[in-house]
Amino acid sequence: MVAALMQGVLSMLATQPQPSYRSRGLELLVQYHNDRSIKTRNLLVRMNAGLVRKIAHRISHQCSEPYEDLEQIGYLGLIRAIERFNPHQGCAFSSFAVPYIRGEILHFLRDRATSVRIPRRWQDLQKASQRAREKLTRELGRQPRDQEVADELDISLREWQDIKLAGKNRMPLSLDATVCYQNDSSLTLGDTLPDPQYFFLQAREEERQQILRAMAELEEKTRAAIEFVFFNDMSRKEVAERIGVSPMTVTRRIQRGVQQMIATLQPQVPQTEP
Repeated sequence: MVAALMQGVLSMLATQPQPSYRSRGLELLVQYHNDRSIKTRNLLVRMNAGLVRKIAHRISHQCSEPYEDLEQIGYLGLIRAIERFNPHQGCAFSSFAVPYIRGEILHFLRDRATSVRIPRRWQDLQKASQRAREKLTRELGRQPRDQEVADELDISLREWQDIKLAGKNRMPLSLDATVCYQNDSSLTLGDTLPDPQYFFLQAREEERQQILRAMAELEEKTRAAIEFVFFNDMSRKEVAERIGVSPMTVTRRIQRGVQQMIATLQPQVPQTEP
């Protein structure tokens, strides 16, 4: 019930018009599309910094890279989005920018990911070793030792052991592989992976807390009207009868309260020097 009611408030917040902030952003996007001013672009970056921080914050919980590094990379994605956005196509800039920001951060993480690249010679020796071991097994009647395989391949024992280790490191690791033991129970690799559902619920809880803090700043009658409609699931007519006003008055109070909450939740447009 709480989640459903919260979704109602979030939906109304999302659908309410925000003329001052949105029109200013669209105005700047149109201006930059026409003149490509660095000053205008930098202002757009500052206006949308919250979008970068939100994406970087969520991804930082799923990797070992510092949040600050991810944030800086995210700004590169934001700039790419600003450069390529066409304000005349009717698409919301935030929806357009998110894939660029997220994609830039994920590309950065892929580039930094460690991987084992085996030299071509070692790859050829790995293939040859399969034939060598089959041959030695038939001749010896048992599995050959490392030294025997190395001699068959005409390489040193140390190089053969390095080739074997490189091959093992390229094999995918099972999620059931034990990482350590805690309190007489094993901790597997799968247990250490981030849970997307957990992060989703965490984000929802953060949004709920933000809405509750914004509601706490409303005038008492306005807050009551919103609580009756969204938290008690009452119709505007029922609320009007309960507090002794017209349904239109209830609607106006809700609209006014939502606008005040939007102003509280929205990042402030930075002031620029003339």
